[in-house]
Amino acid sequence: MDNQEVNFFFEDVDQNSLDRPPNNKWLKNSLLSFSQEQFSISYIFCSDDYLLKINRDFLDHDYYTDIITFNNSEENDDLLESDIFISVDRVRENAKENSMQFSDEMDRVMIHGILHLVGYNDKTNEEQEIMTQMEDKYLALRP
Repeated sequence: MDNQEVNFFFEDVDQNSLDRPPNNKWLKNSLLSFSQEQFSISYIFCSDDYLLKINRDFLDHDYYTDIITFNNSEENDDLLESDIFISVDRVRENAKENSMQFSDEMDRVMIHGILHLVGYNDKTNEEQEIMTQMEDKYLALRP
């Protein structure tokens, strides 16, 4: 039986803090395009302070970030499980700084989390360039 779930939760921010509901179908299709047929992904939208605490507690980083992706998959299991935490505050700030629509920046961050889960990294300049190209590719596939 195939498990294909993408769920959305709101920790310390209101659901109305997003300009529009997340595009569940686009996210599922993105995962399927990587031959990832079984997945249970939870997006947790939160504030800067909430994500800063997670960054400190779990990654020992003391700075704000827009996204933290936890891969909770079991080794040798076909089911991709993840909690993806996104700071609505940081995404809104980044959108403003880059003269982008908030909803477009949110979609970019959401697909960024999926790209990390399927093996893309962004530590080096070369990896960042590839990550941006992949984000752009998947953003272009939105309905």
